[in-house]
Amino acid sequence: MEVCASPSRRILLLILFIFKFSPTITAIRKDVSFQTLHPCKTTVQGRYLLSDDNGYVCNAVSVNPFSRCCPLKGEKFSCHGCNLLSRCCNSYEHCVSCCLNPALTTKEQVLKMKVAKPASARTYTSIFDYCAGRCRHSSESVVHENAYISDFHHCFSLPLNSSWENNTVAEARLNGINVVVGRQGESCNSVCKSRGQSCVPNKLVVLNNCDIIQKYMSCKGSCLASVGADQPAEVVYDAPMHMNPGSCLYTETHSMLSCDGLHQHTRRLCPCA
Repeated sequence: MEVCASPSRRILLLILFIFKFSPTITAIRKDVSFQTLHPCKTTVQGRYLLSDDNGYVCNAVSVNPFSRCCPLKGEKFSCHGCNLLSRCCNSYEHCVSCCLNPALTTKEQVLKMKVAKPASARTYTSIFDYCAGRCRHSSESVVHENAYISDFHHCFSLPLNSSWENNTVAEARLNGINVVVGRQGESCNSVCKSRGQSCVPNKLVVLNNCDIIQKYMSCKGSCLASVGADQPAEVVYDAPMHMNPGSCLYTETHSMLSCDGLHQHTRRLCPCA
C-alpha cells in the first residue's frame, strides 16, 4: 500500500533540493561571467620564445593555450639583450617586447607610417604590427647584403630620419653647397678648409638625413641613430665590430651638430661653400 507524503514533508524535501543544487548553479554562473578571454597577438613562434602584444616574453610551454597570451609575470617591455642607444637587440622576441614600450615607440607616429615605400602601401594597424615587422625587417638590422656584423640583428628605431618622404625639398636647400666626404678622423672644418672653402653649420641639419647620407657615402644597408658631434658620418670598414663598420650615422639631437666634430673611426659628410 503506497503512503503519500504529507504536504509539510514535500515542502521540506523541496527546500533540501534547492539548497543542495543552488551553490553549484551559482558557481557555474560566476565561472561563465568571469571567463571572458582577451586573445593576444603573438610573434610567430621562434625556436624558444615568443612575444605577445601586452609586452611580455615567454616560451611556448607557458603561453595560455586559449588566449595565446604570455603569463603576466616577469618584466613587461623587456629590453634584455638590447642596446638602447642603437635600439637593436640580439633576439627578435625581446626586440618586439622592448619596442612596445610607449616610452620608446610613439603610437601616434607609428600609425601614420607606411609599411613600405610605395604610396599605395598600407599603414601600420597597431604598435605590435609595427614592432613585429620592424624588428624582423629593419634596414638597421642588415649591413652589406645581409651579412650580419654583430649580435644585435633586430632593430626597432623609428625611421624618422629616413626615406619615407620625397627629399626634393632637402636637395633644394643644398643649392650652392659642395657636399664633400671627408677623410677618416677629419672634421668638416678641416675638410672644407683643404678645398679653400668654409663649413656651413646650418646645412649640417640638411645632410643629417639617411637618404642624403646614403646618396653620397657607401653605407647602403644601414643607417643608425648615434651620439656625438661627428654626424652625419660613415663608420670606416676597419672600425671595431661594436661600432658597426660600414654603417651610416645620423644624430637625433640637432644641437650636437658641429663643423668641429670628429672621430677616429668615422668619415664625415660636410657642407662646404
